[in-house]
Amino acid sequence: MTQLFCSLPDEYSDRILCCYVNGTSKMLMARIANVPDWRFERVIFPEERLLFEAPPQAKLEIHRNTEMGTILSDSIPCRYLRVSKISDTNRLVLSSKIA
Repeated sequence: MTQLFCSLPDEYSDRILCCYVNGTSKMLMARIANVPDWRFERVIFPEERLLFEAPPQAKLEIHRNTEMGTILSDSIPCRYLRVSKISDTNRLVLSSKIA
């Protein structure tokens, strides 16, 4: 599958690698709306991992569909989703440090 990405503007040289896991059985929509001049929206399928780069001050919004429409179900600072390293077993290790 081909995916088109809108890259971060050059002014955001400080970027972090982030990972979000959809642990639900529903499709979710991930969106970053607090970074000027950048649009980031992705559909995340059940049990899918989403890897992305973002500025540390970005917030990932998780939206889900309901019978009443789409609602914001979570807003997570991207610094909490930061990937700290890749372990020897090729598993992502998420930073658990709360800043």
